[in-house]
Amino acid sequence: MPAVVSIPELNSSIHSLYQSHSRWLLGFLQRRLGNRPDAADLVQDTFVRILHRPRQFDGQAGERSYLATIARGLCIDHWRRQKLEQAWLEHLALQPSALQPSPEQRALIVETLHEVDAMLLRLPSKVRQAFLLAQIDGLGYRDIAAHIGVSERMIKKYLAQAFLHCAILEAELDGLLVE
Repeated sequence: MPAVVSIPELNSSIHSLYQSHSRWLLGFLQRRLGNRPDAADLVQDTFVRILHRPRQFDGQAGERSYLATIARGLCIDHWRRQKLEQAWLEHLALQPSALQPSPEQRALIVETLHEVDAMLLRLPSKVRQAFLLAQIDGLGYRDIAAHIGVSERMIKKYLAQAFLHCAILEAELDGLLVE
């Protein structure tokens, strides 16, 4: 059973961890990302994650290993978000100026795209693939089943699962659900 840590002890240990490793982590992330502002943001995000999942470490090597693992995951998320946003901006650039959204609408659309992307990533691979083939490619159950190599009945189950996740995402975005 893990030891119970009081809030003052937790704050002190995280503060100590931050003091000991934030500069190192900034350099680590700056080398990976190629720019300091994004690296600084991800340093803060790394420590926010640690606040939500505190743990004990076995020495400085363990601390750095844990920080690097979290930071690598955040880098992957960062790059994925950038790639998704860039693809959308490229598509948007092809649209007539009369159809261009306002900066506020752009921000909302980009955030919604990130939420949908995150939702899709939470789906099992075959469920995600079936959903995308149905929604983007417009394929029917039989064609999706042949493409994925499962029965039509499984495709119906996969799509039901995907639509349930969509409904949950919509409720979250509307503020109806709280995690």
